[in-house]
Amino acid sequence: MKKSDLLFIAVFVAFFAAFFVFDDLYQAYNSFNKAHGMIMSFVKFAFLATLGESIGLRIKTGVYNNKGFGLLPRAIVWGFLGLTIKLAFIIFATGVPNFLAYMGISGAPVAMKGDFSNTKLLVAFAISVSMNVIYAPVMMTLHKITDTHILQTGGTLAGLFKKIPFVKILKELNWDVQWNFVFKKTIPFFWIPAHTITFLLPTDFQVLFAALLGIILGVILSVASMKTAR
Repeated sequence: MKKSDLLFIAVFVAFFAAFFVFDDLYQAYNSFNKAHGMIMSFVKFAFLATLGESIGLRIKTGVYNNKGFGLLPRAIVWGFLGLTIKLAFIIFATGVPNFLAYMGISGAPVAMKGDFSNTKLLVAFAISVSMNVIYAPVMMTLHKITDTHILQTGGTLAGLFKKIPFVKILKELNWDVQWNFVFKKTIPFFWIPAHTITFLLPTDFQVLFAALLGIILGVILSVASMKTAR
């Protein structure tokens, strides 16, 4: 383990530990998160998902950043993706229980507000499946397009705002990796179970769990990017 790894771990642990040690800090964060959910989603994913990609780069190359990787452009992209993720959470967490009620499971909306039950588990699973089947592939593909664009423009901030050649990038994507790894493996075997747990947790714990998933999301998509590059 390198000194950079020890420093990275120390800073990471200290940062998150502060929210448990200093109750006022956690309460301030929690209050701001509830009042400004979209802003915090931008900040949270800009930081945590980019952190995950940086960890993925460390796994592959031995460093957390290198020339052309584009940490700042990636953070900006993840911030905007975080807004869509928050939007998806609201839409599916609200819409799916009401749809289930429409289909005859009358207690579905109420179950999500109560204690754990078989109905709540079913509804949480249904929300996760719906979100990951309908929304996740679109988001993951968009991320891959922006990731490719960042690399092709040298990882610069100015390059990020150049016109993205969507058609060209879509034609050149490694769809074997995108389909067989990103879609077929990570969605059913990781994301659906993970988000089922997310929707079962109390709201306060969902914040922490979503933060951890943001890191894992960055690692998974970074690893997928590495597979594509082979």
